[in-house]
Amino acid sequence: MGKEIRRCPWGTTDLEYLKYHDVEWGVPVTDDQTLFEFLILEGAQAGLSWLTILKRREGYKKAFANFEVTKVARFSEKKIEKLLLDPGIIRNKLKVRSAVSNAKLFIQIQKEFGSFYKYSMQFVNGKRITNKRKKMSDVPATTKESDAFSKDLKRRGFKFVGSTIIYAYMQAIGMVNDHLTSCFRYMAC
Repeated sequence: MGKEIRRCPWGTTDLEYLKYHDVEWGVPVTDDQTLFEFLILEGAQAGLSWLTILKRREGYKKAFANFEVTKVARFSEKKIEKLLLDPGIIRNKLKVRSAVSNAKLFIQIQKEFGSFYKYSMQFVNGKRITNKRKKMSDVPATTKESDAFSKDLKRRGFKFVGSTIIYAYMQAIGMVNDHLTSCFRYMAC
């Protein structure tokens, strides 16, 4: 009989979560296209469960030009109106519009810093944070790093980038390793 695989408790409630937890969550991301994808997805999640967004991820990929930031930045008013009818995404007017305006701002950051990745990493002093959390109640909703990151994005005009959303973003893209120490993914990430 094999040894049972131990995971973060949230990663066991649904097959979609399980796959996401075991393959993606907390794995360091350095390419801007994926960073933009997660910025759109985390913003879309505001007020909803992450599972709701994961189940619509393919819909978002189609609706938002495979997360090609330059294409999204050029979405017209007509395209935005069409997106608001798309059942494959969350059809919230503010969230859809913010994804398009955030794309324009994302490009400005790329021009200023060379990449969104370089810009992001300044909020963790250039190296990822590996926490040693033993239980889910040890994981905060925000940190001083997510507060600073969020504040700077808001100052630049980004929307749906509150500190809680940005901390979830930081966890998702591996700026922070918040796998529990008992989780089989902790050392891998």
